[in-house]
Amino acid sequence: MAKVKYYYDSDTLSYQKIKIKKRDKLKNFLLTIISAFIFMILGFVVFTPFFESPKEKELSRELEFVKLNEELHSKKIVQLESILKEIQDRDNNIYRLYFEVNPIPEERRKAGFGGINRYKALEGFDNSEMIIDVTKNMDILSKQLYIQSKSLDEIVNLAENKEKLLAAIPAIQPVKKEDLTRMASGFGWRTDPFTKARKKHYGMDFSAPSGTPIYATGDGIVKRADQRASGFGKHIEIDHGFGYITLYAHLSKYNVRRGQHVKRGDLIGFVGTTGRSQGPHLHYEVHKNGRKINPINFYYGNLSPEEFEAMQKAAQIEGQSLD
Repeated sequence: MAKVKYYYDSDTLSYQKIKIKKRDKLKNFLLTIISAFIFMILGFVVFTPFFESPKEKELSRELEFVKLNEELHSKKIVQLESILKEIQDRDNNIYRLYFEVNPIPEERRKAGFGGINRYKALEGFDNSEMIIDVTKNMDILSKQLYIQSKSLDEIVNLAENKEKLLAAIPAIQPVKKEDLTRMASGFGWRTDPFTKARKKHYGMDFSAPSGTPIYATGDGIVKRADQRASGFGKHIEIDHGFGYITLYAHLSKYNVRRGQHVKRGDLIGFVGTTGRSQGPHLHYEVHKNGRKINPINFYYGNLSPEEFEAMQKAAQIEGQSLD
């Protein structure tokens, strides 16, 4: 029940009851409602940031998680870039240098991506700049890793070929030094034992008793083992690959057949005097890409420096060849 209010009337010297008109009551009521509404709006605007809904809290946590992940990815990318840079340096300055191939240019390793905007779909978000930057760095890193992976594949192939090449090169003496009578004739101009005319001698003659073992000087495939070539008698040719072919002539008999795979040091035949020969010996030649070259440059596999020097001096003596 509303309280009754009074006022003091100085004319009548008495208290009179205050009478409120209905219009005033309605006015006061409306003012109260409006004031409450205004205070409610102000309270929502001022205090809402401090009181998040469960959904808003969940979104805020997800946003913080995304930001944290992006920062961690950025740090990880920096670490990976540092590791990749070391691998790239070793690749260019050690591996590719060792196998005598050109280094990969820096501009090729760090080439960007051309064409349309690859990151348009990532635009328009609160953290678009950060997301685009991380994604772009990941793309660049992925491309560099792909290039480096292909380079290492190439290095592996080169290493395998290098190993095959080292095994294929004719690197030992075809007749063991303890089995030799002497190194009869070297590569160069010599006197023909039959015509007595000077002519080019394209191999080395190793004088040894008939039946002395002859060994393959490098890995390869027997290209021929016959006596159909003029002057060589029974002879063997081995194709070592990489442009190398070796020839072993004037044999007494074979220990291999055409098409057979041989390894360096395998017994392939025996010294003889078949064909155009003045005595038991092995005539040995080395061919590279169809050109006959001096075999003395290929004996590093089983001669000491002193023995090699002695053989070199003997090979330089211009005398008569044995074939």
